[in-house]
Amino acid sequence: MNGLAEFVKQRRKEVNLTQEEFAERAGVALTVVRKIEQGKTNLNMDKVNLVLRMFGHELAPVNSKDLLE
Repeated sequence: MNGLAEFVKQRRKEVNLTQEEFAERAGVALTVVRKIEQGKTNLNMDKVNLVLRMFGHELAPVNSKDLLE
């Protein structure tokens, strides 16, 4: 999750938004952005995807056998 935290924090700063401004634009609570940037692991995937869509990205479940191909 550290990669996700750094990605969101860096991108948010690149667009010069505070956590509060970013949360509002993404349509999530401020606590969601804070939890992501702190690297918390108990996150709601739907909320994370709302944040990631701000940068044109999305998380999806991956089957471990697909990683081996």
